[in-house]
Amino acid sequence: MRVNPEKLKKDFPIFSNNPDLVYLDNAATTQKPSSVIHAVSDYYSTVNSNVHRGVYKISEAATEMYEGSRKKVSEFIGARDPSEIVFLRNTTEAINLLSYTLGRRLKKGDEILLTEMEHHSNLIPWYFLRDAGIVIRFARIKDDFTLDYDDFQNKLNAKTAIASFTETSNVLGSINDVRNLSSMCRDNGTISIVDGAQSVPHMPVDVSKIACDYLAFSGHKMLAPAGIGVLYGRKELLDEMHPFLGGGEMIGEVGYNNATWADVPWKFEAGTQNVEGAVGLSAAIDYLKAIGMDSIRSHERSMIEHIFEVMNSVEDLRQFGPLDSDKRGGVFSFNIGDVKPFDILNQAATKFAISHSIHPHDVAAFLDRSNIAVRSGHHCAMPLMGRIGVSSTARVSPYIYNDAAELDLFFDELSKCRKELGR
Repeated sequence: MRVNPEKLKKDFPIFSNNPDLVYLDNAATTQKPSSVIHAVSDYYSTVNSNVHRGVYKISEAATEMYEGSRKKVSEFIGARDPSEIVFLRNTTEAINLLSYTLGRRLKKGDEILLTEMEHHSNLIPWYFLRDAGIVIRFARIKDDFTLDYDDFQNKLNAKTAIASFTETSNVLGSINDVRNLSSMCRDNGTISIVDGAQSVPHMPVDVSKIACDYLAFSGHKMLAPAGIGVLYGRKELLDEMHPFLGGGEMIGEVGYNNATWADVPWKFEAGTQNVEGAVGLSAAIDYLKAIGMDSIRSHERSMIEHIFEVMNSVEDLRQFGPLDSDKRGGVFSFNIGDVKPFDILNQAATKFAISHSIHPHDVAAFLDRSNIAVRSGHHCAMPLMGRIGVSSTARVSPYIYNDAAELDLFFDELSKCRKELGR
């Protein structure tokens, strides 16, 4: 199925309520189709209740919907069993869970291997373990903004207990071969964790083929409501792990002196869960599957290729990311000017003088005058900003309801921005 943005846009109420909106900030969060909004509303209107414990009809119906959502998620990412799916708030909470639970087993001198392109959500939770003497190492990125696989392999050693890496960079758009990385980890006896926040919404992801130990992603980046996220883990590993949060729902038996835990995945789902979020995620998956993840990936490639064709129309534009659409997701980070003499990643960037630089926040504010929404700042990747020699960038991230005409409008307004604000 070919993606038809004009047709799909009619499914999203925000665009009928904001007919001039050009929304290009989908790496931050996506808009919600009517089917997702209605699914959440219908849940509230018909069976709103707590799950698992109730023996009355609407509670049983809500439980069936909640667990049905878990099954749908497991099938969507190729998990062996629904019990390998833990519902959480987002990718951030999932990685914090892993840092806490897996970190309990680590000893002083153990190492965790990350990459230089990670989001803060895949940095800070691991930094917490430094107080226990855990060493954090980073695999380099190359001059073409792709991961240096040789450096990753060389930094795996007998002390590397965990490796955690993104599948798609939220800044560079670089797509990492996580199947290869997971294989390296498996051969080394290292736990592999994939941050799928920018990949699961945009391309086919199958954990059985990746053969990773864990995968985390967020619903709000794939048309679902905020506050619902997923941690996939191999069941035998989840069985071994200590709970992250304590309270109701995650227990087996509780006495005054002891307690036992529920089976997976429920031992990781303490307290009242975001049932409506899971229902919305299920509806979002239905919507994405109806389009087809291969078609979504193909559409994003066409969007990036169109950007490559027209980006030189803006004077002094510098882009950050691979210039091969096979290796890049739907993320385009750029600056106008702002070159520093010590930049080391400049082979794939436009060369120009330091003059005419415009701060990314000013770029975003200028574009907002034309109702074009883009992201600006460090994108929760401050170490990566330093690595590529800038303080921040502007970022465009198209999705299924964006088309080439919107990108052309964006570049037209960006050219005006360069002329009016460049100095």
